[in-house]
Amino acid sequence: MARRSAPNRTSEHDDESEADSGPAGGRTARGGRGRLPWYFGVPVALAAVLVLLLAVAKLDLLPGLPNPFAEREVDRSGPAVLKSIQNMSRYTAATGNFQVIVDLDQDAKFLPSQLLGKRTLYVATGSVGAYVDLGALPEGAVTVSADRRTAAIALPHAKLADATLDVRRSYVFSQQRGLFDRIGDFFSGNPGDQQRLEVLATEKIQTAAHDTALTATAETNTTAVLQGLLRSLGFTTVTVTTTG
Repeated sequence: MARRSAPNRTSEHDDESEADSGPAGGRTARGGRGRLPWYFGVPVALAAVLVLLLAVAKLDLLPGLPNPFAEREVDRSGPAVLKSIQNMSRYTAATGNFQVIVDLDQDAKFLPSQLLGKRTLYVATGSVGAYVDLGALPEGAVTVSADRRTAAIALPHAKLADATLDVRRSYVFSQQRGLFDRIGDFFSGNPGDQQRLEVLATEKIQTAAHDTALTATAETNTTAVLQGLLRSLGFTTVTVTTTG
């Protein structure tokens, strides 16, 4: 009887091995993903190192080493230039200090505030002075008796000076911005917004000063100062009135 030969399993195994082998001899799993090249991990490693350095700098974990991300301020402003000198004859006899909260709401007509709009709360601190203009005294406003014991002075009414905003004590308390406003502010600053707030605050402080007794207080204080000054010069009777 002829002997039946066994099937050639070696050749089948070799074909399967060749199918699993890559072109360079490396094996690749069937149906699996190939490994990424090594250089794809370089950006990830650099990002991790940057995050670590930022964390160290923020938490000050190494106080002995200089902070590579520290900011410095350099003032390159030029010297102040004197433009003019103005002679003043005003006697500021009273000053009012004010604080106002400016609530400025800027919105679009046909869009919701979540998309386009801005609302700002600005806390402003400023002052307004009340003065008597002694340089505006007309001729004959001051009369003195022959024995130089009696004097009479006719003063103009006190006036309010322009309001002055204290920028060091004024600040933006809160600000709500729409999506488009946030994008616009990201790409370009708008210093006009801050200026608009300061102008509004100054106007409101000036208006509030008119509803106070600043001018009356200034006239009373000016009268007391002049009476004290003239009495120290030997006048026994000093009369101060306001006209005009």
